[in-house]
Amino acid sequence: MGSRRKGREAALRILYSMDVSGVSGAHAIKAYWGHLADSSEAGEETEFAKEIVRRYAEHEGEINELIRSSSHHWRLERMPIVDRNVLRVAIVELQDMDDIPKRVTLNEAVELAKRFGSEGSGSFVNGVLDRIATELGKP
Repeated sequence: MGSRRKGREAALRILYSMDVSGVSGAHAIKAYWGHLADSSEAGEETEFAKEIVRRYAEHEGEINELIRSSSHHWRLERMPIVDRNVLRVAIVELQDMDDIPKRVTLNEAVELAKRFGSEGSGSFVNGVLDRIATELGKP
């Protein structure tokens, strides 16, 4: 498994913990690598995950508003926790990481949603992210 894929999974887990516990990004990062993750995991995936979480924490309101405005008939609070956090990971990539092509971000998000979400998560995430990528003008 590639280091960015591992980083996305770690970021998803950290954002999930922030979502359910209400802790800050810094606290969730420290808790994840201090207690939950394999301490031998270090390197590019760790830094990639931390960067996603930090950028999400800095732009939380803006990212959540993008999700709200692009997910027709779904309130953010009513979405499955995994789905909304997969969306958050992907939006950070779409907004701030120009070296990652849109297609890669969408494919990785759909795979995360299928792996960790429910039966319909992949198609839901794909539809919402496609609208957001278009709105952001991501080529």
